[in-house]
Amino acid sequence: MAAMAAEGAVSEPELVSIPATPRGLSTPEGTSTPPIGGRRAGTPARRVVEGLRGYLEEVGHLTRLNPQDAWLPITESRSGNARYAAFHNLNAGLGFQALLLPLAFPGLGWSWGIIALTVAYFWQLYTLWILVKLHEAVPGRRYNRYVELAQAAFGEKLGVWLALFPTIYLSAGTATALILVGGETMKLFYQIVCGPVCSPSPISTVEWYLVFTSLSIVLSQLPNLNSIAGVSLIGGATAITYCTMSWVLSVSEPRSPTISYEPIAYTSFGSSLFSTLNALGIIAFVFRGHNLALEIQATMPSTFKHPAHVPMWRGAKVAYVLIAMCLFPVAIGGYWAYGNMMPSGGMLTAIYAFHSHDIPRGLLAATFLLVVFNCLSSFQIYSMPVFDSFEAYYTGRTNRPCSVWVRSGFRVFYGFISLFIGVALPFLSSLAGLLGGLTLPVTFAYPCFMWICIKKPERFSSGWYLNWGLGLLGTAFSLALSVGGVWSIICTGMKLKFFKPN
Repeated sequence: MAAMAAEGAVSEPELVSIPATPRGLSTPEGTSTPPIGGRRAGTPARRVVEGLRGYLEEVGHLTRLNPQDAWLPITESRSGNARYAAFHNLNAGLGFQALLLPLAFPGLGWSWGIIALTVAYFWQLYTLWILVKLHEAVPGRRYNRYVELAQAAFGEKLGVWLALFPTIYLSAGTATALILVGGETMKLFYQIVCGPVCSPSPISTVEWYLVFTSLSIVLSQLPNLNSIAGVSLIGGATAITYCTMSWVLSVSEPRSPTISYEPIAYTSFGSSLFSTLNALGIIAFVFRGHNLALEIQATMPSTFKHPAHVPMWRGAKVAYVLIAMCLFPVAIGGYWAYGNMMPSGGMLTAIYAFHSHDIPRGLLAATFLLVVFNCLSSFQIYSMPVFDSFEAYYTGRTNRPCSVWVRSGFRVFYGFISLFIGVALPFLSSLAGLLGGLTLPVTFAYPCFMWICIKKPERFSSGWYLNWGLGLLGTAFSLALSVGGVWSIICTGMKLKFFKPN
């Protein structure tokens, strides 16, 4: 994969600018430009130069076009806009992980839970702004992929070493998790709709995984990132809907008389510490999508006059306002409704366990169906960087674009490999804490260090202190979560079951 990423790195065309001819110097026609007020200020040569300069400012891209850019799924289409940015950021940033947020509050309590969620939200919003600004930080260069920006900031080898594994895990690992969650949710939807007539289900869990994977592969035939804008819109809309339905249905039902909001008491400091780290990890893992920010921005045209960061940030702001309107009510409403009784599966499991007989079956089924639609949509945007790597490797070797059949073959192969990993290695979920800790810097630490390396703020300035502080804090948090993940594996054990999914 490292070789694929290296060969997939594509140079962007330089942005060419012709400055206005200084007064007193020769024009391209060999004539001198007179001072202000001179008679020849509007000579044909001057008008030609000014017209050419205006054209270049409007167009922005002129020479050294790399044809490989037009062959890859991320940069194939440059017709993106602020609306597309909002759709993609919403689809990438809001998903089933949001339904796990109430699980963080038993370990933190009301006050610290809300404070931690608020701090994490604005922290990741700041690092997203950094990535948007760094996309075109160097004149004549666009960093279209997260690994490319890491290489520019940290060096060729160190950048790959730091960023390649986390971004691959966040794409391929998320796709595998979506297959498992989507398949399980399809099974629950079927059981709710069919009722006692279909109990036990004639279709096994693995077969539901296969159904979900097949649907994902069909959708993945859309050629590039811009072509799935409609899919991202559906994914974002369904996520908003089921998040809202989950907390509204929960708070509208009577609470259990045995509910408790007291933080869980532990007998040892170590247990209390790791419980707190686990709660903070749940909050941190909810904020996702930074590994896709540069890829989304790469789908937009960019000129001197109209840089891509303007529509990208406009769309991202809209998306993250909507995300906040979902995350905070889910976290607060879910904890209010279930308290420390919240099951480990999150909001959907709680609704099914506590209110399956109180809520109309059609409404419950609709909630689960929306989760399935969202998982199908999220699979597409999280898989696109992997598709891009496959095709970058192919085009780099063959010096020609992928045919329809080759492109389709890559995506079918990837879909079934993800299914195979999910079914063959079900114990990987036990490594979620460790792997999640290793990928956390992609969102909370690396962007701050990238800003320091590329923008080089003045030493001991407020920006210098802010980025060093957040970067080091994010790194320390990542290491603490990784240690907590290892400690959890040691304490609870890990059963190496192969081909035996739950």
